[in-house]
Amino acid sequence: MTQGPMVELRGLSKIFPVRRNWKQLLTAPFQRESQPAVSDVSLSIARGEFFGLLGPNGAGKTTLFKMLATLILPDEGTASVGGRDVVREAAAVREILTPVVPDERSLYWRLSARENLRLFATLQGHRGADVHRHVERSLEQVDLTDTAEKMVGQFSSGMKQRLLIARALLAEPEVLLLDEPTRSLDPLSARAFRAFLREEIADRQGRTVLLATHNAEEALDLCDRLAVLHHGELLAVGTVDELRAQAGDDGYRASIRPPAGWSEADLRGREGAHELTLSAPNNAGWLTLDVRIPGGPEQAARVLAMLGADGVQVARFEPVELTLAELLERIVAMGSNRPREPAHA
Repeated sequence: MTQGPMVELRGLSKIFPVRRNWKQLLTAPFQRESQPAVSDVSLSIARGEFFGLLGPNGAGKTTLFKMLATLILPDEGTASVGGRDVVREAAAVREILTPVVPDERSLYWRLSARENLRLFATLQGHRGADVHRHVERSLEQVDLTDTAEKMVGQFSSGMKQRLLIARALLAEPEVLLLDEPTRSLDPLSARAFRAFLREEIADRQGRTVLLATHNAEEALDLCDRLAVLHHGELLAVGTVDELRAQAGDDGYRASIRPPAGWSEADLRGREGAHELTLSAPNNAGWLTLDVRIPGGPEQAARVLAMLGADGVQVARFEPVELTLAELLERIVAMGSNRPREPAHA
């Protein structure tokens, strides 16, 4: 093991052929088109970090995970896990990294939790007392020891997700890949399961965790840093605060009382004020102004001075942070302006 990053990607790319219908096959049998699923992705993930891959469906998150798990080969670039190359040292990578399959149907529902884990431990090559040791340790790590004899078919969805984690922990991996682990859970169960992942798997056990999700709340609850993917491209990497800085988190909310004859058009045409919305005035004539003012505090101060010069009374003027969902939308919108062309073979 090296002392460098636990996971490192350099120019990682994967291209898949575009599916064609019968008409296209008959009219142009030799034409070939392909679409990049992951395009030139480079990033480093530290040991013990809870790292999130955030993006809409089809962003390339699952494809990237499959390359890290040595299930598919990259077309370009390199990826390493614990200093081991995913192509040249695939067997060593599989000893370090384990994907958590989110499908509950991969469990045997007519067996108990303990029997499920004994079966999978045996399939992994453990024998005798070694099976018992790994099974009991995994049950303890996910807090299922007291319900280990219960049939899995009687488990709640949250308990089944914990059992899937326990199955992955049988191999004692240093890195876990979680692909939308809460998608089958109700909101309360999802929140409890996220707390388990953060407090037990990441904080207490110190494992490196990579989470793929399109759920902004989930990413905010769990991740130390985030990478935003869209159409296979890496648009941004950083903490939530760093992403807000990159996206220009420049919203402001003010409580104002304009003079007679003043209208929002008086502000809408001013330089620096964008996406302006005004609420209806209350009985005292006060209303709420929401506005985007790019350019930092200096430009916000100029807009505030404009309001004063127009005779507008201002009772409150404060920045309003984007929610993570709004932040994701803005980063994706910025990335969508980049030109993309399908690759041709």
